[in-house]
Amino acid sequence: MRFATDVTVTGPWRSPAQMLADQVIGDHASVHDEGMAASVGLAGAPIEGPTHFSQFDPLAATVWGRRWFEEGCISSHFRTMVVEGERVQASLTTAGPDSATIEAHKEDGAQVLTGTASVGTGAGPTELDGRLAALGDPGELFIVDRLEVGMRSSGGTATMVRGESNGPLYPFSLDDKLARITEPHPWYTEEGGAASPWGTAAVPMEMVSVLAHRGGNDLPVRGPALGLFLGLEIRLLDGPVLVGRPYRLDHEVVGLGQSRRTESYWTRTTVTDEERGTVTAVVLLHSGVFKASYADYPQDRLA
Repeated sequence: MRFATDVTVTGPWRSPAQMLADQVIGDHASVHDEGMAASVGLAGAPIEGPTHFSQFDPLAATVWGRRWFEEGCISSHFRTMVVEGERVQASLTTAGPDSATIEAHKEDGAQVLTGTASVGTGAGPTELDGRLAALGDPGELFIVDRLEVGMRSSGGTATMVRGESNGPLYPFSLDDKLARITEPHPWYTEEGGAASPWGTAAVPMEMVSVLAHRGGNDLPVRGPALGLFLGLEIRLLDGPVLVGRPYRLDHEVVGLGQSRRTESYWTRTTVTDEERGTVTAVVLLHSGVFKASYADYPQDRLA
């Protein structure tokens, strides 16, 4: 669809579900556990950031139709956590034929996320492109100090299977997610997928992150320590990612940084269709680790 002027498309209020209360990282619960969240001063256990991406799918599909599912890109910086029971509203404002800005907020006006959405490869820099390019010297690090830009690791092969758990990092199945997803779509289901343009079901955008990260990345981040997503970008190059199709995952460290409360690292995961040998998607993740959650963090360096 093409509009004569830029437009804003706003979705309904939704109540995203917490599905990571039982997440296990290493030998401990994650920040999505109430007790663990309280240990680092959070008001509640945050819902995982990618969950909010689903609220943008119908907005982007309104603007770009089928292209969104095949060559869409959503790039977001997470600003405020959401706990189960809170309501979120998403909006998308076009900025030309192939790009848009996005924003989601809670009922009190607090921004949940800001970022960009686009289709194709010519829409210009994304939200995380700009943030990654602006990184400077991270200074002295104590948790991600063993990481180096350019470091690579393999995530092996992963397949999104409808009824199987996605492991300790994501202890729910695709069917579990589809039962609670904020924005259902027929193309995500077995029956509707058969009638989709690809003849089979597509993996929802937010679940592409699960596929890319469910096996971890084997990077030497010190711990135990509590982490969270600070930003996420999912770019489809030859999409959609399909249910039941095997994909090879390759991770690369592309940035390091820190803030007052966290040390952080950026990983780019290439999702390659093993049958065709083509890159289906690229996922850029900005991961933070709470300094105060790492027992060996120098006390004089804690804010």
